[in-house]
Amino acid sequence: MEHKRILIVEDDDFLLQMYVTKLELEGFKVFEATTGLQGLKVAQKEKPDLILLDLNLPELSGFEVLSQLKREDTTKNIKVLILTNYSQKENIDKCLALGADDYLIKAHFVPSEVIKKMKEVLGD
Repeated sequence: MEHKRILIVEDDDFLLQMYVTKLELEGFKVFEATTGLQGLKVAQKEKPDLILLDLNLPELSGFEVLSQLKREDTTKNIKVLILTNYSQKENIDKCLALGADDYLIKAHFVPSEVIKKMKEVLGD
């Protein structure tokens, strides 16, 4: 079976490595980026099946990354799961309006729940 390809865009190195490890154990092919700009470039090059996207990022915010991904034909169909500390309703609404598939608040989800949610979004 073709491994699902995941891009994690997260500037917290500890969190990033934890998700990379857990996702690789689950059999995913994982790409990583620590800035919004890098995330956008990796997404355009690798065309992952799903992007786990933080909003608070250097260079480009997650909002900007999301809106650029959804504007381009080559990346607009990639599933995007927002994983952030921002819990304000306007941020949630904005991301969903921009085309995010779901919005998870870091404090409310342990990694295993996030991965379960990713699998649901991917239809696995």
